[in-house]
Amino acid sequence: MKISQSFNKPIGAIAAWSLRSYMSTLDYRVAYYDPSVDPARPEYDGTKIYVFWHENILFPLYLRGHNNLAMLLSRHRDADVLSEVARQLGFEFVRGSTFRGGTTAVRELITLSRDKNLTITPDGPRGPRRVMAQGPIYLSSKVGRPLVLMGFGYDRPWRTPTWDRFAVPKPFSRARAVVSPPVQIPPDLDREGLEHYRVQMEQLLNRLTCEAEAWAEAGTHKVGEQMLRREFAYERKRRFDAAHSTKRPSRAFLRAASGTLTTESVST
Repeated sequence: MKISQSFNKPIGAIAAWSLRSYMSTLDYRVAYYDPSVDPARPEYDGTKIYVFWHENILFPLYLRGHNNLAMLLSRHRDADVLSEVARQLGFEFVRGSTFRGGTTAVRELITLSRDKNLTITPDGPRGPRRVMAQGPIYLSSKVGRPLVLMGFGYDRPWRTPTWDRFAVPKPFSRARAVVSPPVQIPPDLDREGLEHYRVQMEQLLNRLTCEAEAWAEAGTHKVGEQMLRREFAYERKRRFDAAHSTKRPSRAFLRAASGTLTTESVST
């Protein structure tokens, strides 16, 4: 059913509130190959292109809003409410796809990539499921930003009867992420080169996704796993500033420096 444009905003606001409440019940854990790829972490370094399968969009949509991210969303009317939800949750977005508005969307993404992270579901909006299009490879090669592939998994989620078997996690269940290091795609690839890296990245993303799903279902622990929570970029900046701020010298040190205490009299 087509929803009037005038209703998108209130419906999007209600959906965003519901998503925050629902997804906050999950137990999130992550295994990084390189923690600096996460835009919410203090060690984050440089803009990137984040890639994950369409069926798992709820995972990053809830966790990583307000982190200087622009999301590629379809121009299909079914994505009208989703774009409002993304805006409410702190994402910018570009409307377009391989089928509709693709050229315009790519130009917008190239412009945004100068100072923003990009997120792309490379099998959307029509599939086939878990088959990567060349779009992310072309974009990475064109703008020189590395890809970060993110495998997400839930413990036996509900699945919708859609082309992507969209994953709806059960309340209070396990949610797991396995995240690749940054993958630099060579510049100016030809068609053969684009296809070569497309196949490689598709295989890697499928492997990471299967690993995350198996981890979530098993309920085991991974070496180096970390808790994952909803965090914003301004919190990252605050933690970074606090970690790198100049510590105030102790009174004993100041007195010693001014000559009121001898070196021997300063306790060790």
